[in-house]
Amino acid sequence: MLLPIEWLKEYINIDADTKTLADKLTLSGSHVESIISLDKGIRNVVVGKVLKIEKHPNADKLLITSVDVGDETLQIVTGATNLKEGDYVPVALIGGKLLDENYIDKTNFRGVDSYGMLCSLRELGFSDNIIPKSQRDGIFVLKGNYKLGDDINEILNLEDEILELEITPNRSDCLSIVGMAREVAATFNEKLIIPKIEVLSEKGNVKDYINSVKVDEKLCNRYYVRVIKDVRIEESPLWLQLRLMKAGVRPINNIVDITNYVMLEYGQPLHAYDMEKLRGNHIYVRQAKEGEKVKTIDGVERSLKPSNLVIADDEGAIGIAGVMGGMDTEITEDTTIVVLESANFNSKSIRITSKEFGLRTEASARFEKGIDPNLCEIAAERVCQLIEQIGAGIVVEGNIDVFKNPVDQKIIQLRPDRVNKLLGTKLSLEDMSKYLERLELSVVKKGDNLEVTIPSFRLDLNSEVDLIEEIGRLHGFHNIKTKPLVGVLTRGKKPYGKIIENKAKLILQGLGLNEVLTYSFGSPRVYDKLKIAENSPLRNYIKIMNPLGEEYSAMRTTLIPNILTLLSRNYNYGVKECFVYEIGNIFIPKELPIKDLPIEKKMLSIGMYGCGDFYDIKEVIEILLERLGMRDIEFSREENNPSFHPNRTAKISYKEQPLGVVGEIHIDVMGNFDIKERVYVAYLDFDMIIEEAVLEKRYKPLPKYPAIMRDIAVVVNRDVLVGEIEKIIWQNGEGLIEDIQLFDIYEGDQIMKGKKSIAFSIIYRSYDRTLKDDEVNRIQDNIIKDLENKFDAKLRS
Repeated sequence: MLLPIEWLKEYINIDADTKTLADKLTLSGSHVESIISLDKGIRNVVVGKVLKIEKHPNADKLLITSVDVGDETLQIVTGATNLKEGDYVPVALIGGKLLDENYIDKTNFRGVDSYGMLCSLRELGFSDNIIPKSQRDGIFVLKGNYKLGDDINEILNLEDEILELEITPNRSDCLSIVGMAREVAATFNEKLIIPKIEVLSEKGNVKDYINSVKVDEKLCNRYYVRVIKDVRIEESPLWLQLRLMKAGVRPINNIVDITNYVMLEYGQPLHAYDMEKLRGNHIYVRQAKEGEKVKTIDGVERSLKPSNLVIADDEGAIGIAGVMGGMDTEITEDTTIVVLESANFNSKSIRITSKEFGLRTEASARFEKGIDPNLCEIAAERVCQLIEQIGAGIVVEGNIDVFKNPVDQKIIQLRPDRVNKLLGTKLSLEDMSKYLERLELSVVKKGDNLEVTIPSFRLDLNSEVDLIEEIGRLHGFHNIKTKPLVGVLTRGKKPYGKIIENKAKLILQGLGLNEVLTYSFGSPRVYDKLKIAENSPLRNYIKIMNPLGEEYSAMRTTLIPNILTLLSRNYNYGVKECFVYEIGNIFIPKELPIKDLPIEKKMLSIGMYGCGDFYDIKEVIEILLERLGMRDIEFSREENNPSFHPNRTAKISYKEQPLGVVGEIHIDVMGNFDIKERVYVAYLDFDMIIEEAVLEKRYKPLPKYPAIMRDIAVVVNRDVLVGEIEKIIWQNGEGLIEDIQLFDIYEGDQIMKGKKSIAFSIIYRSYDRTLKDDEVNRIQDNIIKDLENKFDAKLRS
């Protein structure tokens, strides 16, 4: 969940900086995964007004604009087509800075000078998935009037920060801004400020639009309906769009945006229907009929089963309850009357339906965890208030509320001595009461115990031990003193494979690589993107029965697509260089369809782009394996791997057994992953590394006898590999070669076409005597003869 700090502060007065807020929330049980800063270093970007637009005399697709920025009028050339005279737009002035250190300078476009740049939302740091469709392919047009020359950072509040939180499944109340504000208030012992909900003007009668609502009470605990008439569908105000985008939701139109806004605010999903598209004036919440179909708003027609709960009108289903609405009744530009639904559906039913269709939406994610039914009315009235506030329509008087089984208040008895015994504390009765009251729990002293009344929004509090945990986290588990364990203890030890894995991670991190962790499942389409042959064993993947979607429906048989997807994401986010690795399992089925558990094989994948080439990634592998005690590594040409460049790829072998592949990714594959820079990837059998690694270090004394160095340069065919020549040299060394160093590869005018010269320095040394020149010369002669016989090599003079 994303929690914008500026939005949070609407419900609680807190002066703590974001880092302190994140640390204290984590200590009190709300795990903060990261702090996202919207400030991407954008500077000297101001509000301007387009005064005039003319066609470029020398370019059909360019326009010349005159833009007033307050103290001057600038001539700016742009290719945007969504502008009109009078629009307010962000203007990057000369000397200004956008993303990726992109500084603005005076530019000449086909003979016309441009003194700045008009900016899109993407150029201001917003990602494509949250930018409104109307703003995605053009300049960001600010609706309304603004003071010219004002800093765009202040208008868009780009200095705001966002907390990314991991919400545990039992805390559905925290999947909302108000819920997290309640946690912050309890953590800092501050007062929660809940906005007053009030609809000032209502006209008409809801019964004139909806006669009745019939509900399956087993699968829908509450169904609350309001109607809004004289609706005007348009873009939402900027403040509303910004809050949605910062929370990770793309704005659509004012009505849909308000329902999404309130869902994020209170955690209660809502849905709006176009009243004039309803067939009849009745609403039914029922189980689907066998073979019944509905086209959802994503354009997909779905066949329903009786296990699916649907919303229906007089003629059939119009939406899948709690998961996704129907296309036939969605809000469009022509909508004038809206039926607003705020419901409380059975969590198990929603979870099963969501899995059956592979649809996981913001609504289903909340319903399947359970929601306070009392939120239905609050959220619906809040939507009506906001619609009235922004002038999007007129609220019709009255509501329809089907709520036959209200929630009874839970009362839990708490024993203070049990609290201290479990927590290892010495808290007083008063301290316990204060902690619980900070969470809006009602506490009454009953003799030596406490009687605690649980508010309806805390669905997770059901027993005494739950209250003890609440007291512990607000007191701070870090404040509880540690005590020694009592009893028989055994010495724990990591398994050998884990020791090797940790050692490999330390080596790779020391070489400048970052560890990544990706999903074990992905899309079947990645094999086409990798150009994998149709008959390749890699395509024998295991299909997941109930995937989250088609993109997550196949258990991976290779780590390459995961690494390439991650590199692509970083590349397109403007990260100039990236060096990553992952140690993870691939899943090889014994047979298909699957009957037994698959073979899980641990693999190491390495990926990089930016500052580096084939030899850099090759060196990483050599250092890693050498430090793991694997020194007999061979690299040989690999030409038949369609995912890699045919001339810049090598097979890796250890003791003549295949270990992996390293190379440059094929240009077509890079295009499929939307990367325009050379990418280098390696994958290695990590199970084999674990089996062959030798961590034992043996002492080797410093040599007492001098070394003899000889250089050798031979001319061979271009296709002869350096490693093959080195292998011949080692084989003829009679155990006296200490090291071989390649120092030159030459192709040019002094060498025949199709040939190359390769030069080595060979270091000879004996650890029990001083070598003689005759002895070394004999070995040199043997090396040259062997190279001549096997590679038709010629000694270069």
